[in-house]
Amino acid sequence: MEVINALGRRKSAVARVYVNTGKGNITINGRELEVYFAEPSLQFIVKQPLEVTGTTANFDIKANLNGGGTKGQAEALRLAISRALCEIDKEAYRSTLKSAGFLTRDAREVERKKPGQPGARRRFQFSKR
Repeated sequence: MEVINALGRRKSAVARVYVNTGKGNITINGRELEVYFAEPSLQFIVKQPLEVTGTTANFDIKANLNGGGTKGQAEALRLAISRALCEIDKEAYRSTLKSAGFLTRDAREVERKKPGQPGARRRFQFSKR
């Protein structure tokens, strides 16, 4: 199998993923998954598409992550891995990944701050007199 690459985004985080057949190693920016994402909940988010499809030990994943925070990066990586698995075998993986909600790009972004206000929606306190 040749290398399959895919892209995933979440907030301002971008994940580029390269998937090979292998033993289940996940490398992010040259570091292991457990080193890059120290929190177990973030590791769980990244591994979700592999566990749902039952391919945890079948593929080696090399990822480049930049932008955003840790949670956004983990979710961007989850989307990229899901898209790569769909490219590998559409009939086998697409329906399970889609029903789990891993193929949907979460388009929610931070709303910009408006001029003359303290925040995006917040207003300064109104004074009648």
